[in-house]
Amino acid sequence: MQRSDRTQSPADLRVSTGDRYAVVVSRFNDDVTGKLHDGALATLRERGADDGQIFTAWVPGAYELPIVAERLARSSQYAAVICLGAVIQGDTDHDKYINSAVAQALMRTGQETGVPVLFGVLTCHNMDQALDRAGGKAGNKGSEAALAAIEMAGLMRDLPQPSR
Repeated sequence: MQRSDRTQSPADLRVSTGDRYAVVVSRFNDDVTGKLHDGALATLRERGADDGQIFTAWVPGAYELPIVAERLARSSQYAAVICLGAVIQGDTDHDKYINSAVAQALMRTGQETGVPVLFGVLTCHNMDQALDRAGGKAGNKGSEAALAAIEMAGLMRDLPQPSR
């Protein structure tokens, strides 16, 4: 019986030669998203990517992440698309609608294109929680999204191609 290698430690993950990664980042709450971006870039570089293998696109807010992610995924130039943002709960339910719409659109893009689209969007109650997850005491979720992108790119390469 063949199976995917689920025993590979995240510490062993490396960027494959020729793989390119797109990083789409929301400028809204850029004090948080900039740190997520820094974490993602650091992880990609630590795992073997050079600057020519990484493309970053900045968008106004989290709501704009899906359209750019879809364009990049459909370009066939990237092994994975990493989406980073920070939506902070306010006095209304606005954050819930944004978070749900963005998550569903990014998931759909990955399913429709076959390119992994990683959800590195923080959905926090307050700025302290967001900063904790952008390099603070809860780690850097941008770095975690980049690591997941490397793993998924390798897995997708190893899986059989879908029949048409």
